[in-house]
Amino acid sequence: MEFLPTAGLIAAYTLAVLALNFTPGPDMAMFVGTAITRGRRAGFAAFLGTSSGILVHTLLVVFGLAALIAASPLVFDALKVAGALYLLYLAVGILRHGSRFAPEAPAPGSPVRLYLKGLAVNVLNPKVALFFLTFLPQFVEPGDPAARGKLLFLGVWFLAVSTLSMTPLILGASGVAAFLKARPKAMRVIDYVFAGVMGAFAVRLVTARL
Repeated sequence: MEFLPTAGLIAAYTLAVLALNFTPGPDMAMFVGTAITRGRRAGFAAFLGTSSGILVHTLLVVFGLAALIAASPLVFDALKVAGALYLLYLAVGILRHGSRFAPEAPAPGSPVRLYLKGLAVNVLNPKVALFFLTFLPQFVEPGDPAARGKLLFLGVWFLAVSTLSMTPLILGASGVAAFLKARPKAMRVIDYVFAGVMGAFAVRLVTARL
């Protein structure tokens, strides 16, 4: 199937997704905090909302990138170089400042309201859109007739990996939160893994253009 990336590329992409997912951020704080204070059902509602927000960004980026690939391979190459610089910026930033984890205490509300709040956390976050805009291009090549299908596959794969990796966090939310707060060294290891993966992809992007 033409829309499927190679096995090696999927493996590398999966590693990057896992590194991103396990780096504490606003979305993790939101659904883990919700699971702690409101229970697992509420935590899954919030997680479904944040995942839907990621899907919105992914679809916007996928169709926009597909059009860009067809219209101007040169501009697309320039975007990939800019993406490499952005990934390096993320890697350096996480090493300098470290990740933070402060479980959020959500306002009372129904599962629908928690879903919508989770959706807003990611849809209204421009950093999420910028990440996908700079991260996904490295997995396709200019002129690839199957680019849109590959990008869609990667977007769906991102959600599948996120669901499988985040479900245990929600089920064991209290223990996860206590572990992260009590072990700053463990969080620092996560920082180094994230920085290393993002840095490696940035180098790959730059060297591929030389």
